Amino acid sequence: MFKKDPIQIVTFHSYGTASHLYIKGRAIQDEGIDLSKTGFFNLLWNSWKRFETDKVKNAKLILSLADGRTLETVTDSQGYFLIDATIKNLLPLTDAEGWLHYSISFAEEIKGRKIQQNNSFKGEILIPSQEAKFGVISDIDDTILHTGLTSFFKWAVVKNTFFKRAEKRIPLEGAAAFYHQLHDGKSGSECNPVFYVSHSPWNLYRYLEVFLQKNNFPKGPILLRDFVNPFAKKYKPEKPQKQKEIINILKTYPKLPFVLIGDSGEHDPDIYIEIAEAHPERILAIYLRNVNHKKKMLRVKGLFEKYETVPVLLVENSKAAIAHAREFGFIQ
Repeated sequence: MFKKDPIQIVTFHSYGTASHLYIKGRAIQDEGIDLSKTGFFNLLWNSWKRFETDKVKNAKLILSLADGRTLETVTDSQGYFLIDATIKNLLPLTDAEGWLHYSISFAEEIKGRKIQQNNSFKGEILIPSQEAKFGVISDIDDTILHTGLTSFFKWAVVKNTFFKRAEKRIPLEGAAAFYHQLHDGKSGSECNPVFYVSHSPWNLYRYLEVFLQKNNFPKGPILLRDFVNPFAKKYKPEKPQKQKEIINILKTYPKLPFVLIGDSGEHDPDIYIEIAEAHPERILAIYLRNVNHKKKMLRVKGLFEKYETVPVLLVENSKAAIAHAREFGFIQ
């Protein structure tokens, strides 16, 4: 028999408040994925392993905070866990940027499986600074990372996702610098939180995390979706997961307004309009990057031709967005 790989707990950058934790992660087999390896077959093999994941279901986990408090949770049938709990006095546990550090471990041995890292796995969640003036919610796909979602038969998506290393993916020009300006705000020290949402599955979390780190984007929660098989008989399209995540962020920070950033290629215009119509006082501006797709651009321009609920700007590059943000007093 083949020896089974050790198991681990993968934690996702998430968010919370001074009295609430919203933490997500997954207990899975450690496939030993090395995102730095080059070569066609290494990239293909790593890509396969990201989706062919051996999950650890129904496992009891214990989350520990720096002050000794603990919380318990259990993984679901896909190995995911979610801690959505009220717990007081969390601000003293955060660092200068608002990140709360925690550790999580398996509560008991898993029969026949070895546990990695001495059964202690680190995680972080963002609790926005009280000095923050607004938040930023940004799409990833074709907004800051070219994926090719508008390409014929989506071939570009396959090529970019499976055959390019994360650190070799080129971000859209000027995006990282613009996001840092928004993070710093008009005063230069606001620590405005930046949230990243994507239609990509959680299997690509580490890949996207490396991309954001390597390209110097502000650190922030990364919110993805569960992997769904669109060919399954029971599959029924619903509201995009990122729309649900955006609504949850608005509910979590009821006093914080937001800037929404996306692209004009897929669902972002419709999602952002729906959110702005429901919360016009909460959305400061919407920035949509133009994609190279004539039919989609005509549709989006039609949507916003007479739209006046919140300021909307269709941009070709970050320069136009920076000028607009400066004019409205979002940045220096």
